[in-house]
Amino acid sequence: MEEQQNQAAAPKPVTTNDNAEVAERKRKRQALELQRERILSERTSSPHRRSALTIALADIEEKLSELGWSIHL
Repeated sequence: MEEQQNQAAAPKPVTTNDNAEVAERKRKRQALELQRERILSERTSSPHRRSALTIALADIEEKLSELGWSIHL
């Protein structure tokens, strides 16, 4: 009986599909992080451009949070 309980609690093996999903999420997160860094490094005196960058940054950070990302200080 104990062996059956141990087998039920054993983690399921990682499949190729799972690996592909993890790799895709990692690739998306890295791309979004690069976009975020580019926006943060951009300097402008134009209020319109600054507003557009703020909106873009908020959008990127929302997408990152959906992927489980948090700000690393």
